[in-house]
Amino acid sequence: MSVKTEETDVLVVGGGTAGFGAAISAGRQGLRVTLLEATSKVGGVMAFCPGMPWGGAYPMDQIIGGLIEELTDRLAAMDPPAAEKRSCTLENFGPEIIYDHDAATLTMFEMLEEAHVRVRLGAIALGPTMGSSAITAVDCCDRNGPFKIKPKIVIDCSGDGDISAKAGVPYVLGDASGNMMAVTISFFMMGVDWARAFDHPDPYFQIYAAKGVSEGRLHPDLEKLYLMRGFHQGSVFCNSVHVRGVDGTDPVAVSAATQEGRRRCYQLAQFLRNDVPGFEAAHMSMLSPTVGVRETRKLQGVYRLSGEDLAHATKFEDGIVACDNPIDDVMRAKGDMTHHAAIETGQFYTIPFRSLIPENISNLMFAGRILSADPVAFASVRGMPQCMAMGQATGTAAAIALQSGLSVQDVPTRELVRLLSQQGINRLSVDELARQRVQA
Repeated sequence: MSVKTEETDVLVVGGGTAGFGAAISAGRQGLRVTLLEATSKVGGVMAFCPGMPWGGAYPMDQIIGGLIEELTDRLAAMDPPAAEKRSCTLENFGPEIIYDHDAATLTMFEMLEEAHVRVRLGAIALGPTMGSSAITAVDCCDRNGPFKIKPKIVIDCSGDGDISAKAGVPYVLGDASGNMMAVTISFFMMGVDWARAFDHPDPYFQIYAAKGVSEGRLHPDLEKLYLMRGFHQGSVFCNSVHVRGVDGTDPVAVSAATQEGRRRCYQLAQFLRNDVPGFEAAHMSMLSPTVGVRETRKLQGVYRLSGEDLAHATKFEDGIVACDNPIDDVMRAKGDMTHHAAIETGQFYTIPFRSLIPENISNLMFAGRILSADPVAFASVRGMPQCMAMGQATGTAAAIALQSGLSVQDVPTRELVRLLSQQGINRLSVDELARQRVQA
């Protein structure tokens, strides 16, 4: 039986925030773009953990700009507004964006439509066919069976880097010992009396949590409760249940962790109702359909972003987005939850485009949490706004490469940075150089 074959300029694998950014950016440059998403929704962790705030969007209290700013502005302009800026509950984080999940999902699909992106939901990229130094085709499948896509450029935004790994890009899983951050399953409590629930000085509800843990009613990893006011009055986003030691590339392990997470979420919801003031009449809602995975493969790029780069607040000439997120390391192996500052207050660093391209495959880029970074840097760079900007950078680079007949490694980064600045991404090298000239 012959397999149906399709052609496209750009194939984006994965519809998370990075894939969303890549597909829209490439589509707006006039390219034919196909976006494959294995689930029924775009947004990645937004779909897995509905209501997860867009954290780290305001380095030094200025939005990173680009597509995340456009999306936020579109939501904020709705009647009633569907997004707003607010302070983050977590230590060392700057402001974040909180939003109405359903309005955001609708708007993201509309933006993809406007960019003429062909979105294929429920579709999986299985593996690449390799030429001498490029991907010539990608085998895929959906409920109707197998099909093949022949792209000019592939952008891997899958979160796990499956296509890149199968194409031969070297990678590491987790840290030097193979330990990966815990996975998370979240939910909302609806009908909470905010005034009473948050009427105490401890943002992590540790006194209450200690009681639940000591009585065996809460899992020991719930010694801190991450409870945040939701977008709508009386809603509380519960981002507390983390399951350690899960290999996010193993579907069986992910399924088992999801069920274990559901149990812990239900226990926590019951505990909140019975023990924490303000939650007495509340109920659980919007439980994650599966765990959100933070970390699996980190691919080897032309440049590996390091913790030292962060500590020095390095602003790369090919930097494509600003960041000042803390080292947000979530229960790796037996470790604790940490939010250590990555850089001095009032500083930021940028993520280089070279960390989004492999050394040898001429038509492959990757964006999101699979970028080339060491474990320290990775714990800072993985915020959804930064992932969206990484995608925006790769989509723009795809247009430059195809219009000029270049490999992705030969894309002129000065031109890429200039175009990203024109698209509204703030604090890139051209912006900094212009500012320095004005000050001089």
